[in-house]
Amino acid sequence: MDQKDLKILRILQANAAMSMNELAERCAMSKTAVWRRVRELEKKGVIQERVSVLDAEAMGFGLTVFAMVRTNQHSDEWFSKFERSVTSIPEILEFHRTSGDIDYMLRIVAHDMRHYDEVYKRLIREVDFADVSSTFVMETFKSGTQLPI
Repeated sequence: MDQKDLKILRILQANAAMSMNELAERCAMSKTAVWRRVRELEKKGVIQERVSVLDAEAMGFGLTVFAMVRTNQHSDEWFSKFERSVTSIPEILEFHRTSGDIDYMLRIVAHDMRHYDEVYKRLIREVDFADVSSTFVMETFKSGTQLPI
C-alpha cells in the first residue's frame, strides 16, 4: 500500500457512500485509477465492507452490554457450538477471544434490560459456560469505526 491507497482509505472510512467522482477529485486522481485501487483493496480484503453506521439509541437499542465469558471447555466441538450460537444472535455485535481471566468478550445491544435478559437466556440455553459476567454501559464518550491510518 502506498500513500495514495492510504488517502483513499482515510476518505472512505469517513464516508463510504462517496461517489467515485468525488473520491477521485479529493485524491487528485482519475476516476479510473481510484476505481482500480478501490477494487484491488477490496480484492485483498483491506476493504471488507461498505456500510452505514447507525445510531443504536435512535434505532431503539438503548442498552449496550459487555458480556465476559469464562469456560472450562476448550474443545473444537464446544467452540463450534458457541460460535454458531453467537453468530445466530443478531444482538451480539462483537465476539472476541481474549487473554487473561476472561476467555471471550461479547458486545451486545438490546432495547432494554428485559430484551438483554432474553438474549442472555438464549445464549446460556444453547452453550454451557463456567461463568458469564455482564457490564452495562451507562454512557459512551467515544465510539468509532475509523482506524488511525
